[in-house]
Amino acid sequence: MSLLEGKKVIIIGDRDGIPGDAIAECATSAGAEVIYSSTECFV
Repeated sequence: MSLLEGKKVIIIGDRDGIPGDAIAECATSAGAEVIYSSTECFV
């Protein structure tokens, strides 16, 4: 059982770092339900 199993998550990725889609894929594979995922540019 993982820490994210059965949890709902909101993901905000960074354009110059790790994109939201990559984090969402990892969270999904860990058993989380992705409610919202976005990649933003923080300047």
